[in-house]
Amino acid sequence: MLVLLVLVRLPVYVTGLPLLVPELQWMLLGEQLNKGFMLYVDVWDSTAPLAALVYAGLDAVFGRSQAAYEVAALLCSAIQVVYFNEIMHRRGVFPERNFIPGLLYLVVLSGSVDCFTLSPALLASLFLLLALGTLLKQLNRAGATDEVFEIGFYISTAGLFYPPAGLFIIWAVVSLVLYSGASFRQHFLNLFGFLFPFLLTALFYYLDGNYEAFSRIFLASVFQIRQYNLNDFQSLLLAVVLPLTVAVLGFFRILNYGRYTNFQTRAQQIMVFWAVTSVLSVALMPFLAPMQFIVFAPCVTFFCVHFFTSFRRQWVPELIFLFFFGGVLLICYQTVYPIFGNTVTGQLAALRLQPPNLPPDIRGKRIIVLGDALSEYRDNFPATPYLNWKLARYDLEHLDNYDNVINILRNFEQDPPEYIIDRQALVPKLFQRIPALQRRYRKVGEGIYRRV
Repeated sequence: MLVLLVLVRLPVYVTGLPLLVPELQWMLLGEQLNKGFMLYVDVWDSTAPLAALVYAGLDAVFGRSQAAYEVAALLCSAIQVVYFNEIMHRRGVFPERNFIPGLLYLVVLSGSVDCFTLSPALLASLFLLLALGTLLKQLNRAGATDEVFEIGFYISTAGLFYPPAGLFIIWAVVSLVLYSGASFRQHFLNLFGFLFPFLLTALFYYLDGNYEAFSRIFLASVFQIRQYNLNDFQSLLLAVVLPLTVAVLGFFRILNYGRYTNFQTRAQQIMVFWAVTSVLSVALMPFLAPMQFIVFAPCVTFFCVHFFTSFRRQWVPELIFLFFFGGVLLICYQTVYPIFGNTVTGQLAALRLQPPNLPPDIRGKRIIVLGDALSEYRDNFPATPYLNWKLARYDLEHLDNYDNVINILRNFEQDPPEYIIDRQALVPKLFQRIPALQRRYRKVGEGIYRRV
């Protein structure tokens, strides 16, 4: 399976993955954190804290390297493939014990090339699988144990990588209430395990005197802020249509096949709850793209396994699997090998980073971009905390507020940019409100101001 995982991704690695907008943002965030800036205080970005730490670690070792993200994603995917197959095999979730669960998990993770980079959703899925493994262990016993604390802890950790994953505490609570026979104390342990990492993170910012920034940028952004307008529905539908179709067919196969043990039936029901929770998490996703739907992978794979193992004639599932696997790879490779032309699928068109519209001499400079664009940072470095425009606009677009003006001046003085790239025509009003900035910058092009 691991060799196959590498072989599936090798054609994409050889051609080179397109640099994606969120991928560049994660790299920029890692750079800023390694310079000693503090997340949510000195860098305004709503990326979850544990994901930000991972990106800072990658930057510390490899710098701004897309290959590092791809290799790390490959390792994370490999661990998930092996672990998912192991828990399905060890717990006896399916009537037959084989490598089909891991194989199909591998196929589901190959639906789109944006799943080949180290997204917060991919990182969170690893901890959601750990929660699934612990929950299945509880369901296979006569009564629950204090290990239910681990379930909540894993889900909370996943939420600190990718906030929508935190909703899976609902899945855990419902599953334990209905199927585990857990006591009130054990349900409390599960909830405490979920709250504990969040409380530690909040306490860290509170003791540092920056809880307000943590609450305003991270906690509030989960429900209010959307980072990008990257709703490429066509790419999303193409990536999920085949796995989702097979999963739905597998679900109906389960209904027509009644020879399951009590534990296997309970496992099927909690995976239905997983699917419902995954659908609920869509409302909290910062943007819609195939990489965000990796949290669906365990339940989709689970029902796909039931579909392929429900046939009596062996050659039938083999033939269907070849078409299924080939179709998934064809859609995936369309991004880098446009077999049918770019106009047919438009794969990941909204996610791709566009070429920067800057003069050739603006390279390797510290800049700030006033507007919802990151391409200008591709060959430059961010200055000031205003990395995420959706957050920065609350200061920069409300210049009649005295506190905002003071904050802007302070941020420009602490980390002054060499160039201001104005995509929203905000600089004239900004200079009017802050004459000190007007004396420091001169216009050198359309919407471009250089520090003198």
